[in-house]
Amino acid sequence: MKGYTKPITLIVIILLIDQLSKFWVKLNMTIGQSFHVLGEKFQIHFIENPGMAYGMEFGGEYGKLILTLFRIIAVCGIGYGLHYMIQNKYNRGFILNVALIFAGALGNILDSVFYGVIFTESTMFETAKLFPEGGGYAPFLHGKVVDMLYFPLIEGTFPSWFPVWGGEEFLFFRPVFNIADSAITVGVFLILIFQKRYFKEEHKEKDTPHSEIIED
Repeated sequence: MKGYTKPITLIVIILLIDQLSKFWVKLNMTIGQSFHVLGEKFQIHFIENPGMAYGMEFGGEYGKLILTLFRIIAVCGIGYGLHYMIQNKYNRGFILNVALIFAGALGNILDSVFYGVIFTESTMFETAKLFPEGGGYAPFLHGKVVDMLYFPLIEGTFPSWFPVWGGEEFLFFRPVFNIADSAITVGVFLILIFQKRYFKEEHKEKDTPHSEIIED
């Protein structure tokens, strides 16, 4: 298990936080319900996303099925890549960033694969129920992703002279997302920021004598 302890621990922690937060929202909030956390600039706002990350959608039932299958294939590929990187002693920071991306992708896959089966439909009037006798709200692989993190940081109106959107209201940051989306975003962002360091040190770590590698 040498080299696997930290990535696996990180993946498990992200998945636990992601799934526990989604379960709590599903069982305690109705669609569209929200409450403020730490002032008005951070809200827990419950929506369900039948498509991609940050509230984007991918059309129709077949689109949903294709997207779920693509996610499963992608997460299998990321998982294999993570295993390869650990085996070949890639930079440890890079490995942890890939672990973040893997955990985020897997977290949203769990929603898509299982939530339609294990939950009843969340509505504007009723919270969902877990493991209903009559079955869930959707078939296997057709579940909706739960989103709840909302940061409406800046609200205002574009000045009249502003091209295209002059006089219209704007809101930044508009998307509603979840812990899994955040893990993917952070992992990708850190790889972009530190890519030179990661790939520069990669060969050094491969060439490090076995006895000098610190045990996890």
